[in-house]
Amino acid sequence: MSARLDPAALALHLVTDTALSAPRSVPDVVAAAVAGGATMVQVREKHAPARDLVALLVAVAERVGRDVPVLVDDRADAYLAARAAGAAVAGVHVGQSDLPVELARRICGPDAVLGLSAATAPELDAAAALPPGTVDYLGVGAVRATRTKPDHPEPLGVEGFARAAARSALPCLAIGGVRVEDAAALRAAGAAGLAVVSGICADPDPAAAAARYVRAFGRVPEEVAR
Repeated sequence: MSARLDPAALALHLVTDTALSAPRSVPDVVAAAVAGGATMVQVREKHAPARDLVALLVAVAERVGRDVPVLVDDRADAYLAARAAGAAVAGVHVGQSDLPVELARRICGPDAVLGLSAATAPELDAAAALPPGTVDYLGVGAVRATRTKPDHPEPLGVEGFARAAARSALPCLAIGGVRVEDAAALRAAGAAGLAVVSGICADPDPAAAAARYVRAFGRVPEEVAR
């Protein structure tokens, strides 16, 4: 595990969604989820203009960036801009069709947390062949079909996730349609944590939803357990 990232931060990785959060604001949903036990946040807005994305990223970081790592999906420019504005933003998560991960590392620098999506054997093998320290964790999935990412690869299921995770020495987050009832099986399959979108963002009570995930996964922060 990279010194840039505490392993405990991987337990519950919240990926934001403005539409699912509405009529609540994304920062409000994020703050509630972190209060419930979410340990990491990825701000994901695929179609937002750069100005709007940076504003949202800064707003989320102002709410929770001192408590949990805050990442931005894909946009190294937004990461750099938010950092320049003084926001506590920890890094970037890139997909297979986003900025090449080695280039993202060069742009973001050695201190940024950098995650990479991977699902197929060639993608996992390519990640393994990267220079050490390029990537801090992998997001592996989709575990199940999910409407939040219509272009996801063929769903892996828990068994497929287990096979994928076994190919990598990097910590692997299970992502894509992950349900609370999947949590224990995914941890047994080698998941370092769960990445969740609709299971938290669409819930009327994001704090309670996050707490259900962390309890099911078996890693409960002390303040949540009390």
